[in-house]
Parts: sequence; structure tokens; C-alpha cells
Amino acid sequence: MQRFPVARPCLSELEERYALDAVRSGWISSQGPYLRRFEEEFARQCGAATAVATANGTVALHLALAAAGIGPGDEVIVPALTYVATANAVTYCGSRPVFVDVVPETWCLDPEQVRAAITPRTRAVVAVDLYGHPADYRQLAQLCRRHGLLLVADAAESYGATSDGEPTGRLADLTTFSFFGNKIITSGEGGCVVTSDEALAARMRLLRNQGMDPQRRYWFPVVGFNYRMTNVAAALLCAQMERAPEIIAERERVVSAYEAQLADVPLLSPQPVSARVRKAPWMASFLVGPPGDATSRDALARALDREGVETRPFFVPITELPAYRAGQVDHPVARDLGRRGLNLPTYADLTDADLKQIVERIRAAVAIIHAPLTR
Repeated sequence: MQRFPVARPCLSELEERYALDAVRSGWISSQGPYLRRFEEEFARQCGAATAVATANGTVALHLALAAAGIGPGDEVIVPALTYVATANAVTYCGSRPVFVDVVPETWCLDPEQVRAAITPRTRAVVAVDLYGHPADYRQLAQLCRRHGLLLVADAAESYGATSDGEPTGRLADLTTFSFFGNKIITSGEGGCVVTSDEALAARMRLLRNQGMDPQRRYWFPVVGFNYRMTNVAAALLCAQMERAPEIIAERERVVSAYEAQLADVPLLSPQPVSARVRKAPWMASFLVGPPGDATSRDALARALDREGVETRPFFVPITELPAYRAGQVDHPVARDLGRRGLNLPTYADLTDADLKQIVERIRAAVAIIHAPLTR
């Protein structure tokens, strides 16, 4: 039986050629022409003035917050449903993440709950574009301006998305990206921060390079980090960016095929998408069962694994994790999504024949787990 992984990078001869060129040039560390090219082109694609490449998406978040001066005693509002790195980056700064619920219409931050969570210690809001859907930056930006707060977009999953016609990367004060192996474009590991605030960009570049003064070698006026990307990783990303329209189109084909071919399966509900948004096709994301169903998702995942189809559950809400559980209130939407959400295999190389096989296996698995409920 052919097995289908949940994710696979889309690589070609172009990535191989650029990576080999970087290796042969001798520029394999954190300087080189591909790094400069990547930062310039990525900023242009995002509609931002500057891009600062980093070693991965987690350190991109930490670097953005640290450069903005977020520190001990500060509070940063983050969604309860996200990957743990969002909360960890706040904690690395010595700050307190304040968790708020998401809305069922987009699975992203609830602006009204953000408003209610603001205190005199609040310094920033980190919005997460969950499973490729941009948060409500129109409302969040107005709210942050009114209260003098920094707005950070965690766009690890939304490369290629737009909101109100604006690309991911120019919707917040700072926007962070991840290029992990399962992302839409990838260098295996890698990240980036984009901004149009030149002072913040300069601060990030200083901190990224151990805090070394760019005008005086081995002079360190501040304590910094080694958060640099390599030229080899940037070479891969330059190739991926050239091929991004093709990769995105193929992934959109995959997501659309699932949604069309599974539309009559009552156990499955596709990810909702706002009319103002073009979602990035990171994952084909579905909810399993009706609201409150705490068992069907895992039963379906087990059945699909036996059928040779790998899936991945939604993130566990941050407030259910041991490190962040103490003193937290319930976030019912995040809790429900975390128990019902399932991601199906999503990558550009899936053929129509592959998708037909996967859909057939999903139908068979749904029939198996749904049978006891209908008797």
C-alpha cells in the first residue's frame, strides 16, 4: 500500500543548482550573495522596506520582540491556539504571555477579547495566521494604535496570503516567517522578519549577529544572539521564491480538490475563509464531527493511519500545556478546535490520482468510525 505523508517539500533542479553554487563559492556560512539576494527579494514580495533573515521561525519571533524592547514585567497578548513557539518567544524575553481565545469564523485572534485583555503592562499583540488564514489585522491595527502597542504578525504558515488585497508582510509593524521543511517555501530550517521600520530593522541586525557593532569588528555594545541564516539556506530560498507561484498554485489545487471531493461527507467541515482574505494553502485543514465532539478526530486519524494516510492534529491549546497551564481561564473555541482539527496530506507533488486514492481512503475510514454512531 502506498503511504502518503502529511507534508513533503517541493524541490527541483533549481534548488540543487543554487545550493551547489553556494557550496562551490565557499560562501556557506552567514554571509554571501544569496543572503543579500534573498533579503532584498523577500522584502519586495512582502511589500516591506526590509527583511532580516534568521536561523528559524522561532528565533525570528524572539528577535522581533527583543529588538522592540519587550522585556521583564511586560505582557504580550497571544492566541490560545497556536504553535508553542509563539508563547515561548515571549517567555524568552522574560515577559508574560497573556492568552486570549480565537473566533470560530477564522480560527484567529478575537479582537474583542484582545481589547478586554489589555492592561497597563501590555506592550504588544502577536497575531497568528493560523493554518494560513490571516488574522483580522484591520481591527487589530486600529486597536494597537489606539493603545500604543506593537503589532507582530506570526506568519509562519501564511506565506503568499493576502488580506484586503495586501500581502502578508505589510499588515503589522513586524511580521515573522518560518521556512521549516513543511512550510510552503522551505530551506529545511530558516526564518525571517520583515518590517518598514528601519530603526527596528537595524536593531534586529545588531542583535542577530551577537550584538557586534557593524562599524567596528569584535566590539559588542550589547548582548546579542547568533540567529543568522546561512548562505546555503538562502540559496535554497532564492530558488523556492522563483518557483513560489507554481508551488502555491499546486497546493491550492490540492486543498480545493479535498474540499470539493469531501463536501458530501457530513463528518468533515473545511476551514472557513473570510471574504476579505486569500488564504495561504499551507495545510488542508478540516474539523471532524460537530462542536464538542472530543473523540471522532482521533478515531479518524487512527483509521487513516491504518489506511496509509498520515495526518496531523491541530495544535494543543497553549493553556493546556504544562508550562503555561497555571492560572489560565478556559478558552472554549480554542479548546474545541484543538480537539476536532485535522490536517490532511498537503504538498505540491500530490497528483490527481494520489488525491483520488486519499479521498477514497478517507471515505472508507469515515464509514468505519461513523458506523457505530449510526446504529
